[in-house]
Parts: sequence; C-alpha cells; structure tokens
Amino acid sequence: MGGIRLTVRAKLTALYSGLFLASGTVLVTVVYLLMSQTISNRVSAAISKSELPASVGLRWTAIPAIPLQTIAPDGVALREFTKDVTAVSVDTTLSSLLLYSALALIFIAALSVAAGWWISGRVLRPLHQITATAQRLSSANLHERIALDGPRDELTELAGTFDTMLDRLQHAFDSQRRFIANASHELRTPLAIQRAAIQIGLKNPTKQQLAEVSEQMLEANRRSERLIDGLLLLARSDRGIENRVPVELHRVVADVVDQHSAAAATRSIEVEVNAEPLLVLGDLVLLTQLVTNLVGNAVRHNVDGGQIWVRTNSRSGLQVVNTGPLLDPDTVPLLFEPFRRGKERTGSADGGAGLGLSIVSSIAQAHGGKVLAEARAKGGLHVRVTLPLKSSPSHR
Repeated sequence: MGGIRLTVRAKLTALYSGLFLASGTVLVTVVYLLMSQTISNRVSAAISKSELPASVGLRWTAIPAIPLQTIAPDGVALREFTKDVTAVSVDTTLSSLLLYSALALIFIAALSVAAGWWISGRVLRPLHQITATAQRLSSANLHERIALDGPRDELTELAGTFDTMLDRLQHAFDSQRRFIANASHELRTPLAIQRAAIQIGLKNPTKQQLAEVSEQMLEANRRSERLIDGLLLLARSDRGIENRVPVELHRVVADVVDQHSAAAATRSIEVEVNAEPLLVLGDLVLLTQLVTNLVGNAVRHNVDGGQIWVRTNSRSGLQVVNTGPLLDPDTVPLLFEPFRRGKERTGSADGGAGLGLSIVSSIAQAHGGKVLAEARAKGGLHVRVTLPLKSSPSHR
C-alpha cells in the first residue's frame, strides 16, 4: 500500500512539474519570437538617431563618441554599417534572453518538482489517514472514527461518509452479538429443562412423575420448535421478497382476528376491527405472519378486560392498538430487537420466543415498508405498519 501511495504522489508531482515546464517553455518561446520580430527595428532606429559609442566593435576605445555621418558619409555605407550593427545587437540580445530564460526555467522547474512533491503530499494526507484507519479497523475497534478536520470539500465528505458507514457497521455488529448471545441463551434453556427432567424426574419415577416429566419435555420441545421456526422466518424475511403478489390485507386481518378471538375471550379482552379494503404487494405467508404477531402480542401483553383496536385503510396502512401496562417511551425501540422486551431480556413464561416484533419489522422492511410504534399514555402500545399499495381490491 505504501508503494501505491508513493506512485500516486510521484504521478501528481510529475503532472504539476510537467504542466509548469510546458507552460514555461511556451512562454519563453512566445517571448523570443515577439522579441526577434520587434527588436531589430527598434535597435536600427535607435542607432540611426544616436552617436556611435566608442565600444561598438571598432576598437576605438581611446576616442570619444562621434556622429555616424563622420565615419561613413556615404548613404549606402551607412545603411550597411547600421544593418551590421543591428544584426550583432539583435543576435547578442536574443542569445542572452534565451540563455537567461532557459537557466531561469530550469531553476524554477526544479523548484516546481519540490513544490509539487510537497503539495501532493498534503493533498494525499487525508487519504493516507482514511487508508490507515481502514487497515486498522476490525470487529474489536469499530468505535474508532476518522473525524477528518478541515474545510468541507470532497475529502472531508469522503471521510464523513466512511464514518457514517462505520456507525452502521458498529450497530450491525452490536446487534449481531446481542442476537447470538440471546439466541444461545434461549436455545440452551429448553435443553437445560430436558436435562433436569431426565436426571431428576426419571430416577425411579412413579407413573405420575413419568407423566409430569413427559409433559415438561414435550413443552420444552415445543418451545425449541417455536424458537427455531421464528429464527427461520426471521432469516427468510431478511433475504427479501422474490415474488410479490396482490394480497388483500383486510381479509388477512379478519382471519387472524378470528383465530385469536378465543384467546382474547378467555381474558375478557374486547377486540374491535375496522378493516377497510387494503390491497398490498407482497408475500401472503409473510404478511399473514406479520399480522399474527401483532395481534398475538396485543392479546398476550394486554390486561384482563382490556381492549384491542385493529384498523386497515389506504391512508394509514395497518394499525394495531392495545391497552396494557405502562411503557417507557425510551424502551419502545428495544421491543423490535430479537429476544428483547423493554429493557430486560425476553422471558418465555408467556409462551413467546421474543421474536414477534423483530419479525414484524423484518417482514415490513422486506416488503419496502416500515413499522412505527409508540407507547400509549394510558398504557399499551400503538403499532402502525405501512406497505406498498396495489390498486383498489375487487370485492368478492
């Protein structure tokens, strides 16, 4: 990587120096051509109007300057003499101009190489910082950021984009760590129950103990099965939706509410449904699971004698509102993390696997929708799901 940076720096230096040298050469050439065209006339006119100095090639250093007409009274001889002097003066002037310009150009070109090397180093320094940070990062130090200072330009924008990406990666890694830890705990609990039942309950058991151990192991098996089904469904929804078909969500809501009516009735929970026609594009199985999780949570986490309101319409999508215990608004986002309930780990005493709302969120995102939830002031939760709509459904 160091070699690549050096190569880029050398290329930038060569580019700066080459551009300067080329522009300097063009400038010297233009000046030389302009001077060669104008200096001859100017020198000739100046000589014809002045006196001949004693030092102009005549080796008359001991005599003062004398008029040209005294030396060459003949007009022809005077013109020839003026022409020769002009030619010598022009050649000497142009040669001196070319020599000094070339020396100055070489000197400035050398300075431009040094300046180009220094400037390119300063230009590439932020990129070196970004590269060094990217090479140093791993899953153990994702908290580090570039935090590039300076005026807002393309490089600071690149560094800011990189820092934003690191924020998302850190959040994803943290969520993954929590998910693995919680999933391991949830999977280990049924195994511990089964092991305890085998070691304790099956040691010289009576018929009643055998029945109790059998029921405990069967319930632990059901718990593991629900958890595995939830994980598989979560993984499926995370992959996205390949084939989308029109789904009458209001009919799905009606069917799901009917399935939970008995559980709600046992706790005297009143369920009010206002299902206006709502046709969305998506996967029927996943959307059915989304509604099932929302209604099931509304029943499970309600209070005896509570209420549930389920609504569908094209303006607000799907809404499920339930009464229940008071919730801290700050804990509502935690409800959508796997195996979480509020600020504590999800337990399974109520039969849930702790994946209900996380599956809802994943299914909604897979469909290009979103889930919004807020705690009710009087207790309970208000969940709203918006999904891509299809045209108005036809009634049966």
